[in-house]
Amino acid sequence: MSEVNERGARTERGSALWGTGGRGGDRSSVLWGKGGRGIVVTCVLAFALAAPMAATANSNTVKASSSPIASSYIAPGLLNAKGQVDVIIQSSGGTADAAAKATGLGVFQKDLKQLSLIGAVEATVPAAQLKKLQNVPGLIVTPDATVKLAGVGSNQLWPYESGNASLWLGDTTTYAGKAPAIAIVDSGIQKRSDFGNRIVGSVNLSTTAGNTTLDDQRGHGTFVAGIAAGASSDLSGAAPGAPLVSVKVMDQNGTAKTSDIITACQWILDNKAKYNIRVANFSLHSSYGTNFYRDPLDQAVEKLWFGGVVVVAASGNYGVSNTQASGVKYSPGNDPFVITVGAIDLGNSMRANDDAAAPWSAWGYTYDGFYKPEAAAPGRYMVGGDKIQLSGTSFAAPVVAGTVADMLSRHPNWTPDQVKGALMQTARAVRVGNPKSAGLGEITASRAATAWATPNPNAGLERFLSSNPIDGSKSFDAMSWASAAKASMSWNSMSWADQSWSDQSWSDQAWGAMSWADMSWSDMSWADSSQEDAAEGDDLNGSAGYVAPDTVALDAATDPDVAVPVDGLDPATALGVTLPAAPAATSTDPASTDPVPAPAPLLP
Repeated sequence: MSEVNERGARTERGSALWGTGGRGGDRSSVLWGKGGRGIVVTCVLAFALAAPMAATANSNTVKASSSPIASSYIAPGLLNAKGQVDVIIQSSGGTADAAAKATGLGVFQKDLKQLSLIGAVEATVPAAQLKKLQNVPGLIVTPDATVKLAGVGSNQLWPYESGNASLWLGDTTTYAGKAPAIAIVDSGIQKRSDFGNRIVGSVNLSTTAGNTTLDDQRGHGTFVAGIAAGASSDLSGAAPGAPLVSVKVMDQNGTAKTSDIITACQWILDNKAKYNIRVANFSLHSSYGTNFYRDPLDQAVEKLWFGGVVVVAASGNYGVSNTQASGVKYSPGNDPFVITVGAIDLGNSMRANDDAAAPWSAWGYTYDGFYKPEAAAPGRYMVGGDKIQLSGTSFAAPVVAGTVADMLSRHPNWTPDQVKGALMQTARAVRVGNPKSAGLGEITASRAATAWATPNPNAGLERFLSSNPIDGSKSFDAMSWASAAKASMSWNSMSWADQSWSDQSWSDQAWGAMSWADMSWSDMSWADSSQEDAAEGDDLNGSAGYVAPDTVALDAATDPDVAVPVDGLDPATALGVTLPAAPAATSTDPASTDPVPAPAPLLP
């Protein structure tokens, strides 16, 4: 079990998120707290958010079957557990069959929690009884592990360098009221003046004893929501006009059950039409690493994706450095369909050439050979609405979630695959460290929101999707995929050889080569693996984050990386600045040309 502590910015305010204490120095924090080592079935899933002050490490061993998907699978640690254990039982025969298997172990039907989204049940069973399921075909049994927090205008640098600031004028005028809702699956969202009436729905799905209020007793969910859609005059988020839906699964200690998060996915699907939810943010990662086709949380977020909800997940804070890959080992960020986000350190300037993946930001292959993250966003030294400074991939993810809401307000008919493709297509290569540490690079919100080409990065996986003949819902055929992947490393070449990808200007990333040519299935997907979940403390002393200089809007309006026409406006108008007049041409000075493109037509 990994225990995570985090350092926040210096503040005199005391709360569950940042604790109490004076300015400067380390403080005890209720958010990160002090925890002990539990039995394997209650291993903590670390929320992928903030770079922690300190961490205790553990290793999780995944024993893979000699075949891609065994007839049955029981998490190895469960077979050695003692006493009563909380488990999630998935069955290929559906929820009813999973329930039957659980009752066969002595569990009363009334004590089962049905997880129909993934054909599973949650139950507390005698550990000694689990061995009876080893030879039962079609079952996957994993821990119901707890989950723990990992991490219009702005005085901060990040909205200008990411390109989000260029969209704010359009957000509040042309596209006002058109952004879909962002579901924040977290510790709740506390009402704040800058959220106004935009918290359109709230639910508490936590089954942790005593956690009955809708309030954010942790502070983390509110911070994440502010990065995604805050609207204060000095700390606006990525999409200050987007509605928010609070889906609470965390208690005041920052813990929750995996089954509660799966229930959250079901709730989002059931209520997506009611609240117009098209984006779901998961600033969390599991500490139990396994193949994505076995992981129950991966199964749940895929249902969201296939149901038209864009899933944004943090990559995690267990990175080694931006030159040495850590792998991306935990759900939901290890799922090949969803958008996985790493964290960028902006280097305290508008210059792109000093940007780098934060040293603790996880990157590399998943256990199944997929390369993650797809892209990265600012996530180091982020400042929230309460003037608290935090760092982590948890705070990079909502930058992308807000950007996705902006994209969908301008392209309401885009699918999740199209959104993912546009984000990847318009990402900027990171030049410090290994370029692969940020996936295809740092997001460019202004370009992503105005993109027209929408290549599908999940094209290679689509042939393994099947449709339910009754309700038309889609699911992933893991058996067929695993057989194809094990048989040929080039099974996914169709995704990257397609002309729509080769047209793009990121051939220097060599995505196809790094994803497949240098991998070994025997080393990655099917062999035993172990990992350590640890991250360095991270705080910018003497600073309230990366503060924007007075010239930041002008700098953004002339930065060729982000200065593109948006919403029928030239870059300067979109950012509310006036460009200095070009010098008059002379006989010895060739006539100057305007470096700023002409206004673009409005999107439909």
